[in-house]
Amino acid sequence: MLKGDGRLGHDLDPRDRAPQDACGVFGVWAPGEDVSKLTYYGLYALQHRGQESAGIAVSEGSRILVYKDMGLVAQVFDESVLGTLRGHLAIGHCRYSTTGSSVWENAQPTLSSTEGGGLALAHNGNLINTPDLALRLPTGAIRATTDTEVLTTLLAHDRSKSIEDAAAELLPQVKGAYSLVFMDEKTLYAARDPQGIRPMVLGRLERGWVVASETAALDIVGASLVREIEPGELLTIDEQGVRSRRFALAEPKGCLFEYVYLARPDTTIAGRGVQATRVEVGRRLAREHPVEADLVIPTPESGTPAAIGYAEESGIPYGQGLVKNSYVGRTFIQPSQTIRQLGIRLKLNPLREVIAGKRLVVVDDSIVRGNTQRAIVKMLREAGATEVHVRISSPPVSWPCFYGIDFATKAELIAGHKSVEEIRASLGADSLGYISLEGLTEATTLPTERLCRACFDGNYPIPIDRDNVGKFVLEAKA
Repeated sequence: MLKGDGRLGHDLDPRDRAPQDACGVFGVWAPGEDVSKLTYYGLYALQHRGQESAGIAVSEGSRILVYKDMGLVAQVFDESVLGTLRGHLAIGHCRYSTTGSSVWENAQPTLSSTEGGGLALAHNGNLINTPDLALRLPTGAIRATTDTEVLTTLLAHDRSKSIEDAAAELLPQVKGAYSLVFMDEKTLYAARDPQGIRPMVLGRLERGWVVASETAALDIVGASLVREIEPGELLTIDEQGVRSRRFALAEPKGCLFEYVYLARPDTTIAGRGVQATRVEVGRRLAREHPVEADLVIPTPESGTPAAIGYAEESGIPYGQGLVKNSYVGRTFIQPSQTIRQLGIRLKLNPLREVIAGKRLVVVDDSIVRGNTQRAIVKMLREAGATEVHVRISSPPVSWPCFYGIDFATKAELIAGHKSVEEIRASLGADSLGYISLEGLTEATTLPTERLCRACFDGNYPIPIDRDNVGKFVLEAKA
């Protein structure tokens, strides 16, 4: 069973789960450094990318030791555990499950044996040809039910080649999104799919190197950003330094939703800070959907940057109208009927003296099913708001993601079957405005052709075989 995480995530309403990213990955090669603690802090910085399980693999040069468990990074590891994880290189992972159930067996890093020793691997993303890849393995070769386990076993399976050569041969045949960190006893590897859908960066320590999902993880361990790992690039890091090898032509299609919600605001993507992008989206949102109002408030914390931008552009004062309880997370204590009727108030409560008698603009990052926004609108009206105008800093999410974000199915997505006006009526808002897809794209400063926008426009950059994708595809076939 998952442990309660003791924190408030974006899940204000358990029936309206926010988009969840697949995972965060971290790797470090640094002789003389306490690599397990560096990895711990790197994962701590990436905790927002996955809260179901966490793990670290470490090697001192002769064997790989893996420690992983269900729960948050700070729940899985303590001083005594980290003290046993000694070596000169390590990889780490924090997981949100997008392929395979959320169970210990599916936690990462995965570990497999090779002719010369061991191979540990951690993965952010989602493969779309997992069943085809699994058919290459002997029956019973894998124990877990994840695309990561299949990938790890395939890499370790070819004993005629070095791990670097095996990866360079295998990865062009792997379809989907993958930012990988993997290791043998002496060497750290990193690879990114040819589309570069999930982010990945290379950093420099005084006595080593770091790879991570986001630049924020480099900051927390004192590493300087060297560059992004290129789409279709394989890095090998050992005592000889960093070697780069291209296994596929780059066809960049970075995930646009990273800018909306997934990445930390203090992360940099493609040379631009995520916070700056989100504030700019808010400014554009104000120009595209102006309204006469008295106060702009965010849905904390996801709506805050865009709300700041909306207030700046519109001239409407910015304020805090909703207070978040930072210590309430997932709970496995079934609420009583009375508490259940209170809904999200356990996690979010209005400041009545700020709201009463005001015309409000409420800014949030996205609408999935609409339950959370519906409850917030109702709560604000009960607190005395005279008007509630909802503004969303992403276009309508109308299509599921197959590349590492656990969106609802199209049938469950409210924008998948309702018009904007129908959604407004469903929420009970006085008005509803979404940023345009063009406005969001322009705010990133990246050209359209370098972005994956499939959850907004249904144009998937890698063709999808609907029969071979899904969270439980391996379990179903088993």
